Amino acid sequence: MKTLACGDLVPGCEAVVRAETEDEILHIAAQHAVEAHGLTVDDGLVAAVKAAIREDEAS
Repeated sequence: MKTLACGDLVPGCEAVVRAETEDEILHIAAQHAVEAHGLTVDDGLVAAVKAAIREDEAS
């Protein structure tokens, strides 16, 4: 299981995304970025999200 804490990228955001694959995280995070933060999904955002994804210790 992989985890992304949005607050690692957008200070103050408490959203946490958990999914089995990096692709699932990227899909959910892209929707969240647009809807919650008004961001545009571009290569820079994708790279930042990929760098912030963590493997859950229980996996």
